[in-house]
Amino acid sequence: MSDDERYMREALQEALRALDKGEVPVGAVAVRDGVIIARGHNLRETRRDPTAHAEMIALQQASRVLGGWRLVGVTLYCTLEPCAMCAAAMVQARLPRLVYGAPDPKAGAAGSVLNLTASPLLNHRVEVIGGVLAEEAAAILARFFASLRTTTE
Repeated sequence: MSDDERYMREALQEALRALDKGEVPVGAVAVRDGVIIARGHNLRETRRDPTAHAEMIALQQASRVLGGWRLVGVTLYCTLEPCAMCAAAMVQARLPRLVYGAPDPKAGAAGSVLNLTASPLLNHRVEVIGGVLAEEAAAILARFFASLRTTTE
């Protein structure tokens, strides 16, 4: 198993924590020098906060751990391709590397709908690796949305 797969499995565990709380199951972990320094999962419903995405929570924790906003040497692992808000935060944090699982063809901002992480108009570019354990990440999301459909029918 590659390091990317190993850390993505940790992000998938965070997604399951979100699922247990009735949140959209997205998880993230931030890794530096082979150590997980931050974890996050979606908490938008719990916190009633539109910015409480897994990635934002992990970025904020990583900044606290490192004592600054520049996330030099950090790789962020996310189970779902980040939205525009999260991708922009990664650029602002000078995140060097993003690894995500499932693409988001409706709101993805790391190559699917937009590509903020590689925009020549911005002051930083993030290296992006997509599709790591994508099937597992997509299956967790599909299970969540299927359960919503059965409860509203």
